[in-house]
Amino acid sequence: MAEKDNLMEKVKELKEMTGAGFSECRKALVEANGDLEKAVEILKKKGIARAEKRLSREAKEGIVDAYIHIGGRIGVLVEVNCETDFVARNEEFKRFVHEIAMQIAAMAPRWIKREDVPEEIVKKEFQIYFEQSKAEGKPDHIAEKIAKGKLEKFFEENCLYEQIWVRDGKSKVEEQIKLMISKFGENIVVRRFARFEVGRE
Repeated sequence: MAEKDNLMEKVKELKEMTGAGFSECRKALVEANGDLEKAVEILKKKGIARAEKRLSREAKEGIVDAYIHIGGRIGVLVEVNCETDFVARNEEFKRFVHEIAMQIAAMAPRWIKREDVPEEIVKKEFQIYFEQSKAEGKPDHIAEKIAKGKLEKFFEENCLYEQIWVRDGKSKVEEQIKLMISKFGENIVVRRFARFEVGRE
């Protein structure tokens, strides 16, 4: 009996942590042998898998949010879209959009996704990294490998969806968006943003 009560307590705790349904939490805990952290990971993976299916759906509703960093030296405007006005008015959705604005203020991305980076910039960056490795005496095939690795790093630093989510320092922004898609059952898209910093173009 005590074991059953303990499981119920953990199910409640997991439900509060993730917002997932009761039966989903119970299944995840059973699969994780009662380990809360593992159960959270299992739910995350399932949520992201479900979110993938919703990515092609049109998102025309949403909100524009503004964030001004302390001291007024950095400001951000961001538009995040969802599918319905119902989700757009949800407080948790609004909070999430504000967190994205804060992410943009802190990490200064230049583009939303890697697909948005102009082809000529991608080629130019790759060439720079390739030439650097060649100058260090690396053979072509090694220089190419190094250049590809550095290009990945370039995307991670400059594309919002690829950046590390500053609030947990582990997951990517895209992962967090997919978790929200899973939670609300709607596609969620960062449409555009503008970041202003005093004295910088």
